[in-house]
Amino acid sequence: NGYSPVLDCHTSHIACKFAMIESKIDRRSGKEVEKEPKAIKSGDAAIVKMVPQKPMCVESFVEYPPLGRFAVRDMRQTVAVGVIKSVAKKEASSGKVTKAAVKAGKK
Repeated sequence: NGYSPVLDCHTSHIACKFAMIESKIDRRSGKEVEKEPKAIKSGDAAIVKMVPQKPMCVESFVEYPPLGRFAVRDMRQTVAVGVIKSVAKKEASSGKVTKAAVKAGKK
């Protein structure tokens, strides 16, 4: 909890905070072994909630596989790989309007 490595998904490389480890999973059966474990070791499979530090464009693996795979890297070494189960989408805001967009709107 609080670990912030770099998440590589498609072409984006953004620091991501591990908010919580939700459950540890048996790799063979896919069944939940432990709920909210303190840590996960090398070779373990887990469902983890991650929060990106900046907005990031990803999709769940079921909807769009190329944007649903990721690698977690720390100090240029791959720490974990996986697929995205679900995405908490942010509300689309009006955002920043550039001068070029204002000029194009007047035409």
